[in-house]
Amino acid sequence: MSPLYPDIRPYAKHQFAVDDRHTLSIEEVGNPEGIPALFLHGGPGAGCEPYHRRFFDPDRYRLILVDQRGAGHSTPHADITDNTTWHLVDDLERIREHFSIDKWLVFGGSWGSTLALAYAETYPQRVSAMILRGIFLCRPHEINWFYQQGASRIFPDYWQDFVAQIAPDRRDDMLGAYHDLLTGSDELRRLAAAKAWSVWEGHCATLKPNPEVVSHFRNPHIALSMARIECHYFMNNAFLRDNQLLEDAHRLQDIPGVIVHGRYDVICPVENAWELHHAWRGSELSIQPNSGHSAGEPETAAALVRATDFFADELEADLS
Repeated sequence: MSPLYPDIRPYAKHQFAVDDRHTLSIEEVGNPEGIPALFLHGGPGAGCEPYHRRFFDPDRYRLILVDQRGAGHSTPHADITDNTTWHLVDDLERIREHFSIDKWLVFGGSWGSTLALAYAETYPQRVSAMILRGIFLCRPHEINWFYQQGASRIFPDYWQDFVAQIAPDRRDDMLGAYHDLLTGSDELRRLAAAKAWSVWEGHCATLKPNPEVVSHFRNPHIALSMARIECHYFMNNAFLRDNQLLEDAHRLQDIPGVIVHGRYDVICPVENAWELHHAWRGSELSIQPNSGHSAGEPETAAALVRATDFFADELEADLS
C-alpha cells in the first residue's frame, strides 16, 4: 500500500512571467483555504512530477508546486541564461506575494533542499516550517564526490557509462568536460551527454535498482534540462560562497523543521543532513535505515507524509 495520498489534479494552473525571458509553470493543489505550502523540486532542472502532489493531505493544505527556471513546463526549456540560485529565490518571493501568502511551509528534496535553505535564510519571516529530504549543501566536496571521485567507487559499472562521453585526457575534470558538451553547438552530442549525465544520477538514486526511475531520467526532455542546468549550477558552486548554507543556519533558529535522509544515499551522503541538523537547532533529523536518495522509496515517502501530517496539526493549531 502506498504511503502517499491518492492521485489529485491541480485546481488551478498558471504561467507566471518572472522577467522578459523566463515564464514559470505553477500548480495549485488541494484546499484553496488550507495551510499554504511550497513544493521545490530537485535537480536543479528536474521539474515537478504528478506524484509530488501526493505528499500532502489535500483537505488541509493549499500546495503550490513551481517548475523552476528552465525546468518542467517552464519556458524557455533548459535555458541557463539568468538562471542562478538567487534568481530562483527572488522568483519564489514574487510568487508568494502574487498569491497573497503571509507564510508558507517549504518542502524540498535534494537540490530542492538547497533552494529551500537559501530561501529560508533570506526570508526567514516568511517560512512557517520546513520539511527537507536528501540534504544537498552544494559544497565543492559534495559536487566532487558525485561527479569526479567517490560515488564512482560504489557504482563503477554505471560510472563507466558516464565517463564514456568524455575523452580520456579530459577525465580529470568531468564537470568542465561535460559543461563543454552540454553548452556546445553539436545537438546530437549535447543530447547524448545529457542522457548519460541524467542516467548516471538515475542509477544512483535508489537503494535497490529501479528501472522505472532510470527510464524517467532517460527521458530526453527531463535529461536535457536537468543536465544542462545542474552542470551550469555546479560549475559555479550553485552561486553560493563556501559553506554558506551552514554558516547562515542561525537564521533558521525560529523555524521548526524535519530533515529526512536515507542512510544509503550515495548522491547526497547522510553526513550533509547530520551537519545541517547540528547547525539548525529547531530541526529534527530522521534517518531512514533502508533508503537511498529518492523521495519515492517507500520508507522515505512514509516519513515525508508523517512530517506533512505533523505540521498540518501544528500549523492548524497556530491558526486557530
